Amino acid sequence: MSENVSDFLLHRLTEWGIERLYGFPGDGINGLMGAIDRAGDKFKLVRARHEEMCAFMACAHAKFTGEVGVCMATSGPGAIHLLNGLYDAKLDHQPVMAIVGQQARAALGGQYQQEVDLVSLFKDVASDYVEMIMVPAQVRHVVDRALRIAIAKRTVTCIIVPNDVQILGAVPVPPRAHGTVHSGFGYRPPRVVPAEGDLRHAADLLNAGSKVAILVGAGTLAAADEVIEVAELLGAGVAKALLGKAALPDELPYVTGSIGLLGTKPSWDMMMECDTLLMIGSRFPYSEFLPKEGQARGVQIDLDPAMLSIRYPMEISLVGDAAATLRALIPLLQRKTDRGWRETIEKNVAEWWRVLEARAMHEAVPINPERVFWELSSRLPDECILAADSGSAANWYARDLKIRRGMMASLSGCLATMGPGVPYVIAAKFAYPERVAIAVVGDGAMQMNGNAELITIGDYWKEWSDPRLIIVVLNNRDLNQVTWEQRVLEGDPKFDAAQHVPDFPYARYAEMLGLKGIMVNDPAQIGAAFDAALSADRPCVIEAITDPDVPPLPPHITLKEAKAFAESMLKGDEDTGGMIRQSAKEVLATFLPGHRGH
Repeated sequence: MSENVSDFLLHRLTEWGIERLYGFPGDGINGLMGAIDRAGDKFKLVRARHEEMCAFMACAHAKFTGEVGVCMATSGPGAIHLLNGLYDAKLDHQPVMAIVGQQARAALGGQYQQEVDLVSLFKDVASDYVEMIMVPAQVRHVVDRALRIAIAKRTVTCIIVPNDVQILGAVPVPPRAHGTVHSGFGYRPPRVVPAEGDLRHAADLLNAGSKVAILVGAGTLAAADEVIEVAELLGAGVAKALLGKAALPDELPYVTGSIGLLGTKPSWDMMMECDTLLMIGSRFPYSEFLPKEGQARGVQIDLDPAMLSIRYPMEISLVGDAAATLRALIPLLQRKTDRGWRETIEKNVAEWWRVLEARAMHEAVPINPERVFWELSSRLPDECILAADSGSAANWYARDLKIRRGMMASLSGCLATMGPGVPYVIAAKFAYPERVAIAVVGDGAMQMNGNAELITIGDYWKEWSDPRLIIVVLNNRDLNQVTWEQRVLEGDPKFDAAQHVPDFPYARYAEMLGLKGIMVNDPAQIGAAFDAALSADRPCVIEAITDPDVPPLPPHITLKEAKAFAESMLKGDEDTGGMIRQSAKEVLATFLPGHRGH
């Protein structure tokens, strides 16, 4: 059979190195699906249960591999379903390309079934490039530009292909004539380094500081050695934005951990006391957790100039790749002889880990969720890949899991959407089938998306060289993060009609699908459950029955938040007794970390 538009489009993807597509079928992309079938082993089609999951998987593929992730959906509803996952990629600056079908060209504008103005629909999420292919001669340059722009700008792009165009005959070589486009494939990223004068100005500022705080984000995931060397020279502590959790290992004594609402007290203390702030590769949004304006002099390094000096008024803003810029900066830095600031940070960090352990060991009804994460942390396999879902699980992921060199970790950062935890680790297993992947999710997210994607895991897991994939579900029958936000931010009691999550037998459901399921309702069983999951011959769901009254305390509680919390209890919150009991234990452990509450 001669090559048609769909065959050519897929061939062009292979020339760009694309080997895997995350997609869901439909009549709007029948032509493309037929071409995937004809391509044989050149492509791996991963079919999730829902198009949104395909987009999440493409985003995770980009996050964990650094390559462009490609997802595919049919016209109309299929295309619409992609949007949430695509926004996850856009807001976290990941290269993802969506390929979507459309009704036949002759029907467009006629209110045909499933006809949606897809160019307008995708114009925001794929604002840098969205194009509909109307004739075969467009295919080459539309694919080339969509991929090159996605990779170069680390963003989302979209190609729309009407179903009648997909099956048109051979794609012609554009004639050398007016009105034609002749594109090529491939992209090599540049090495971006600031001007020498700007580097010297930044070095002078950093050398003058006596209490330097460093904040790193996802932009430093490939710059660990450089960040470590700078921190050693400056005697600085290093806080990590959530997407930069895997940037530095937590075993380093001056790494203060996460920052922000899900952050640590050492990160808060460091930011409130520093006189110099060095921010590298981070879009961390919460200015209230950074130094007060005027308190510290600031230097920021980011590859995207649009993100410079918008979180804190920086004195020096450097446009550049994190690793290359730091390598150019290091020879200009002077090693600080006074290590008092560093020693204070290290003391605070050591104390904080004792606090977290004390909190994790508090009794709860029946299981303290912090205990689940504390027990997991010491058992994390080398080079494992971690994903967390949005919700209270993200709090414990951010604080209690100790990252080591070689591990990868991510979650929905700026969008903070529910539901990507399980599709993220599925994509991780396809990208790295030899590595253990672990997702930590709440029961709300599991019921929203995770349960369906267990079917996807059941469909594919035998293809992975190491079948170990672990889903940890915190079953507390509550949309817990929002419940606590209602109490602390709004002063309202728990609204059960909105917050209640129906009970579900997650572990037994996993067993029904041919996976391993372990239900834990006793803290003494947690360690053995993780050991069993890590030695299993198939993916495993660990269902931990956890206490919703354990508070995800922020590192600093304002008077306004304390007042709102008190008001929520006075209004008759149904869980007041448990909240008071567990909150008292958490606060006591902060000041007396040796205390084991009962």
